[in-house]
Amino acid sequence: MAQSDPNQVLRRLPIIVGALAGSLLMVNRFLTPELTNAQARSDALGVMVSAVLILTGLLWQQVQPRSPDTVELTGEEGFELMPDLPESVKTELAWSSHLLLTNTVTRSLVVWYQGRVLLRRGILGANPSVTPGTIVQRVLATQRPVYLVSLKLYPGRVEFDYLPENTQGVICQPIGNQGVLVLGANAPRSYTKQDETWIAGLADKLDNTLSQYRELTQPPVS
Repeated sequence: MAQSDPNQVLRRLPIIVGALAGSLLMVNRFLTPELTNAQARSDALGVMVSAVLILTGLLWQQVQPRSPDTVELTGEEGFELMPDLPESVKTELAWSSHLLLTNTVTRSLVVWYQGRVLLRRGILGANPSVTPGTIVQRVLATQRPVYLVSLKLYPGRVEFDYLPENTQGVICQPIGNQGVLVLGANAPRSYTKQDETWIAGLADKLDNTLSQYRELTQPPVS
């Protein structure tokens, strides 16, 4: 269910106050039998102040961004780690995913690396496996993240069947050239530039950890 905008009253407050003050000035003017010069000047000043308040409110309607509507993602909350990972890698994945879930609008995330799902956390999608589609393949090929600000607008959303079906926004962040971090949000247009920068930093850290694990698990060269 969509949530109401918590800043709606605040944005409309200058308009309400300005209109009310202007109306009271007009009533007072009509009820005054004899208008003095001082009162005329006061009325003129009051009208200007009311006009400024109304204009400020109208500008706030345009300038201040509305909080995006959020939904309750469908699915069960869970935390799944690939069992044969080293403890240090499990700790790194758990720490990174906890930060993303508690400090951003992320409600569901998947770490896919070298063809395997290393982590699923948050609200889990019905499909536990990941088959890289066109968008994920492009992220891996270009080494550049993709932010789908409103997932329902993209025909390619069908490839994210491993996320909750009503996911609103998705970030696909490359983890080196071997994997991808997929984040699902419960509101469209909800990730900020600062969030994107921070997510990229966490992905780089994960790449460093996972690449060391890859080197340790590779068979020695004879």
